[in-house]
Amino acid sequence: MPFDVASVRGLFPALGDGWIHFDAQAGQQLPDSVTIAMSAGARALAVDPRGVSPQAVAAADAEQTARRSVADLLCADAAGVVFGPSRSVLVTALVDALPVTSWGGETVLSRLDDEDNIVPWLRGARRHGSGIRWAEIDVTEGTLPVDQYTGLIGQRTSVVAVTLASGATGAIVDVAQIASRARSVGALVVVDASSAAPYARLSIDELGADVVLLSPARWGGPRMAVMVFAEQSRIQGLNRVSMDPLTTGPARLEAEPMPGPLLTGLVASIEHLADLDGAASGKRRQRLATSMEGIFEYGQRMTQYLVNSLEQLGRVRVIGPQVHRIPAVSFVVDGVPAEKVCRRLADNGISALHGLPSRALVALGADDVGGAVTVGLGPYAIPYEVDQLVRVLGSFG
Repeated sequence: MPFDVASVRGLFPALGDGWIHFDAQAGQQLPDSVTIAMSAGARALAVDPRGVSPQAVAAADAEQTARRSVADLLCADAAGVVFGPSRSVLVTALVDALPVTSWGGETVLSRLDDEDNIVPWLRGARRHGSGIRWAEIDVTEGTLPVDQYTGLIGQRTSVVAVTLASGATGAIVDVAQIASRARSVGALVVVDASSAAPYARLSIDELGADVVLLSPARWGGPRMAVMVFAEQSRIQGLNRVSMDPLTTGPARLEAEPMPGPLLTGLVASIEHLADLDGAASGKRRQRLATSMEGIFEYGQRMTQYLVNSLEQLGRVRVIGPQVHRIPAVSFVVDGVPAEKVCRRLADNGISALHGLPSRALVALGADDVGGAVTVGLGPYAIPYEVDQLVRVLGSFG
């Protein structure tokens, strides 16, 4: 059964506002099921899970349900799922939790990553006097060549942090190959899958990662973050971050319990993903596998249509038009600053992004030409909306 985008669009009340939402990197639109679940959570889960009252017990149950939901999304163990308010907070918690002995070597970072998976590592390395090595992007395509990691990763490497896909250029990275090299020298592999998670089936084992980061807002979930460990036993070897000295398991890395409404919204958003493809059936993990494959195939078709349409415009230059990517594209309009382009798009009811804090776009020289415009497609995007984007861009001549 083909992916039914018409039915999918009906799940998002916000699409009735008349706007074309091409700003998925800032957060996809929320499906109705998520807002309803968060509202119910706000009424029923007013306290945190530490206690014996009925509400506290319900909050604790909601927390465990949320951990199991994320585990199904990544084919992981619920005992390795850590929650936090943002990716930067969770990476900072991980940096703080690592034993001092973990900082004796070098950290390998990527210029393709979001700042959330860069800045906390830079701060940690500076604090401990550790070295930093950088994986550079291909400035012609906006990709991250994995061959360079053979020279970057060595016996002194302690951490490798890398993205699965860029939210700016859309380029997909072969992290499994990088992880294989890193783990052969005993380095911790931290993969940010936030940009890829809304569009592809994920397995923490297939990625080869020790830790995976997720941002549920990227797939229409609440504004929070998740950090998942491949081996929950690793958590026990880390310093405690929680303010509560009695916490065990993943809660040791959570400064405070997450609010109940966010957890109920998270569960609803993963159920939403599992049911996006009408052909999905079985338990949640099985439904997720089917739905994510349907989303991926539809997203690839829409992305190809988007790139091909943009390339027909004389003044538009797509960054890496031929790369294997998620449904995210950055481009420049010759002679026109990105901010002006986005304002013109907004005047015509189209949401797009400019000024993303991206080291990749800086390396590609986007700042030298007035910046790049970045668009991201949700599973609700349709060809008509791409046509409208192209029409407005065509007005620049």
